[in-house]
Order: sequence, then C-alpha cells, then structure tokens
Amino acid sequence: MSEPSAEVYERGRGMDAHNQVMRELRAEKGNKDYAPDEPTRVWLDEDNTPDGVYQSLTIILNTGGCRWARAGGCTMCGYVAESVEGGSVAHEDLMAQIDECLAHEREEADEQAGLIKIYTSGSFLDEREVPAETRAAIAEAFADRERIVVESLPDFVDRGKLADFTEVGLETDVAVGLETATDRVRHDCVNKYFDFADFEAACAEAREADAGVKAYLLMKPPFLSESEAVEDMKKSVRECAEVEGCHTVSMNPTNVQRYTMVDQLHFRGGYRPPWLWSVAEVLEDTADADAIVVSDPVGHGSDRGPHNCGECDDLVQEAIKDFDLRQDPSVFSEVSCECEATWDAVVERETSYNLPLAE
Repeated sequence: MSEPSAEVYERGRGMDAHNQVMRELRAEKGNKDYAPDEPTRVWLDEDNTPDGVYQSLTIILNTGGCRWARAGGCTMCGYVAESVEGGSVAHEDLMAQIDECLAHEREEADEQAGLIKIYTSGSFLDEREVPAETRAAIAEAFADRERIVVESLPDFVDRGKLADFTEVGLETDVAVGLETATDRVRHDCVNKYFDFADFEAACAEAREADAGVKAYLLMKPPFLSESEAVEDMKKSVRECAEVEGCHTVSMNPTNVQRYTMVDQLHFRGGYRPPWLWSVAEVLEDTADADAIVVSDPVGHGSDRGPHNCGECDDLVQEAIKDFDLRQDPSVFSEVSCECEATWDAVVERETSYNLPLAE
C-alpha cells in the first residue's frame, strides 16, 4: 500500500493558512538536487551535559525531510529545502553519510568525541526519515562513545526506539523542538501542532527508557515583540526545567531562513531577529533554573541572524558561549555597548503592531 502524502497525513494539524503559505514558499526553491549519500553538515564543538563538558561531533543527516515541514510546517524553518527529494533515503546512503562524518572527525580531531549529536532537521525517530535498520546500525557505530543526542518531535519518542542506544551503553538524550511552553505561541506563531502536555508525555516516555530530554526553545518567533519574546522565553525555560527528565534547555534565537514565512516578513520590513542583548537577558535571568540552560545563536551579527549594533556582536556572542560552558551569569557583566540603550527602548516601547521598532 502506498504511503499518503505529507499533506494528507498532517491534515487538520497546525493552521491551514500557514501551511498553505509555507508550501507555496517552498515550491519557489526550484529543483536543486542534494546527494543522498552526503550529510547536510558536520562539525566539531564543545557541549555542556549533565555529566560535564564534552567534545562533540554534530551530524546533520540528509534525509527525505521532516514530514511536518512537507505538509507546510513551522513558520521559521527552511531546512526541508535542503532535503533529498522523494521523501526517503536508503539505508546504505544514510550509512555512507555516517562514514563521511567519521572521516571528517578523523581528519579534524585529535581524539574521538565523547558526545555524538545527530539531527535530521526533522525527527530522527520517525522511521520514514530514518528506518529502524539504520537507527540500530547507527547505535552500533557509536557504541564506543559516551553520550548521544537524537532529534525528534514528541510524536515519535518511543522507549523501544531509544533502547537501541541505551542497550549498547550510551547515555541517551532526545532533543525536542518544543519552541515555547506557551501553547498559543507555538500554535499561532510557530505553527506547530502539539501541546506542552505532549512534550511532558515525551519526557515520561524517555524516562521509561532511561533517557533524558533536551528541550529546544525558539526566541522571538514571528508576531511577537522583543519584550513578549523575552518574557515568553523566561517563562518557558522555567516551565521546561520543572518537567521531570528534561535536564537541558537550549534557547535559540530565530535566524531568517529562505523559503519561510519569517523570510517573507523580514524582506518586507516586518520582522527583525532578536537582539543578542535579549539572549543574554534570558540566560542571566534563568541561570538559577533547575536545568542546564544554553543558547547557540546562529548567524550572529548578520542582518538575518540575532544581532545588536554590529560593534559588540562578537563580544556578546563570546559571553553567551562562555555561559553555555560555565553556567556563570557574571560573564554578561563583562560586556557593554552604547546600543544597550537602544535595546532598552525597544523592549520598553515595541509592540506587536509596530514591530520592528528598530533595526
């Protein structure tokens, strides 16, 4: 029996108008092909975990793309535009991508990374993106490491799937793109269909597999003012930290990706990515939350990424990275700039009907 299209599978979820706009925007990307045996990205870094700071190998697998994105999807996410056409990638090709990532690690690192992070810009645990055979093979390939993070929407978090990793001795975490603890913001601004209660259920399912959860939050989705975005993130970080099993919260500011609703708003002067000062404000305020709280601003200092005035962006970004590793809010007292006064004015005066108040 043939599988239904993503549009049929997800019908009735999200906002129909948002989904229609997103499908039309993604149709503009043309026919650029992506090789099924080459990963989208791979890089080495450092990450804070409940067991301390690890050298990490981050892998973005090129799959057939997030099924929710193919139905329309999130207002800010353009990653599906980089996925392989056709909706699926063969096991052999996915394992060839893993081999290429391991080759990159051997070339660039002095020793193996203790932490492996695998993303698909969708759901690693969705067997339409990553078949069960591939999931088990990947678990075996990294059985000699210490910790692994895999990405998934709450729908696909299942103790049996996670057992592939825990049973080979890997400390295992699921990265869930929650975006916000506020259901209305997640539904209306981000166009994600699930509720906070579904995230809580996914955390409970992960606990049954002796796995943890890393919540991903989105600072300043479209239609929120700067102050609304800051307050939503403060509230969301604390609510996530109170959920049993959620040990890490990654609060990431929106960057403007092509073929998205955010891109259209930005092009027409209706959206500005968040200020880096806002990121610092949230991290400093929630440093006492009962979780590791981190942020990884993508494209910082650019017009399409989180930015301040251009003069202080790198310094604030360095402070954020320092906070991620040390969880010490005092790092933010060591950076300052005249543009902080402008940011203060924006936070005080910008509303959802006059944004963006300043570039």
